[in-house]
Amino acid sequence: MNAPASDAPVSERIRYRLVSAGCRHHANDNIAAFIEPGELDALQAEVQSKMQEVLKSLVIDTDSDHNTQDTAKRVAKMFLREVFAGRYAAAPAVTEFPNVSRLNELMIVGPITVRSACSHHLCPIMGKVWIGLLPNEHSNLIGLSKYARLCDWIMSRPQIQEEAVTMLANELQERVQPDGLALVMEADHFCMHWRGVKDSESKMTNSVMRGAFLKDANLRREFLSLIAKG
Repeated sequence: MNAPASDAPVSERIRYRLVSAGCRHHANDNIAAFIEPGELDALQAEVQSKMQEVLKSLVIDTDSDHNTQDTAKRVAKMFLREVFAGRYAAAPAVTEFPNVSRLNELMIVGPITVRSACSHHLCPIMGKVWIGLLPNEHSNLIGLSKYARLCDWIMSRPQIQEEAVTMLANELQERVQPDGLALVMEADHFCMHWRGVKDSESKMTNSVMRGAFLKDANLRREFLSLIAKG
């Protein structure tokens, strides 16, 4: 891939860095390390321009329709700064504490409300996540609110639910280093509610079990029974 010209769109310059580094940049990947200062503003302006063309192709008269005059600007800001911010922002700062008390009992965090988007149609995915941890004396403990921040960072990207839960599990495993980790996510998928079969009742539930939760059936049952009661 040839280096883009200095006046090339900012998206081409960012893509060039990613490709040159051999870095994957799928919809659910974080690319913050490849965005230079000031480029996010330029990328937002580029997306706004392209979104204006989409509206034009949809035969929407944004000049005389006061409801859509600023839609391209709003959508560009929404994508880059809000609903897909987990792609463009670095991981949130998370203070970690040593396990001084040597806690080794089951800990459950949740339900944490999560919002994502299906990478197939960019329709919302809205749901809840429960996290189970079995720490050991070497584990790093993080504050309750930080679980929600990490969930939001991972979920604020276009993706499929099965991959989102696995990515969140990987992030928590690396940070906390517990003996066991369990995640359950239950969510509504608006690509089913809003389009296609238009089924308003179906939800998807999936889980990730690692370490002690995978090996110990009693621990797994305890975790699942406690979140069911919650």
